[in-house]
Amino acid sequence: MSPIAHTLVIGFLSFVALVVIIRLSGKRTLSKWNAFDFVITIALGSTLSTALITPTVSLAQSVVAFVLIVALQFVITFSSVRSKRIENLVKSRPTLLLYDGTLRHAAMARERVVAVEILAALRERGIADIESVHAVVLETDGTFSVIPDAGTSDSALAGVEGVPPR
Repeated sequence: MSPIAHTLVIGFLSFVALVVIIRLSGKRTLSKWNAFDFVITIALGSTLSTALITPTVSLAQSVVAFVLIVALQFVITFSSVRSKRIENLVKSRPTLLLYDGTLRHAAMARERVVAVEILAALRERGIADIESVHAVVLETDGTFSVIPDAGTSDSALAGVEGVPPR
């Protein structure tokens, strides 16, 4: 088989196999990314790329590599749900960047976030006054969660790094 034909056939079949494997692996594989999810995605893309451009890599090798990567992802996420230690190795904790209308500059510096990014997150949610915000949290996937009203409890902030005791 010519190198072009190999790329077309193996590329198509590898792509189909990857889509099937990802669909079978469940929604967690396609969730918002944290560092671990990013590495898994890069590994899958690199494996697909190798299958496409390397004539010596068979379809079976590509499928085995896809299954291995997705299986590792499953085992690690399964383990992280059951073990806090593994979860802490795989994922970072959310970080409190603003509390009761006050920016937490040390946390912002540690997470490399500037005030204008927090203000933009407030504007996106239609909030004009920083004083009316109870909390802004930098989540593990890099998004900002904004809690506009203090209510009576900080229960939504459980597990967030830097929450002061009430």
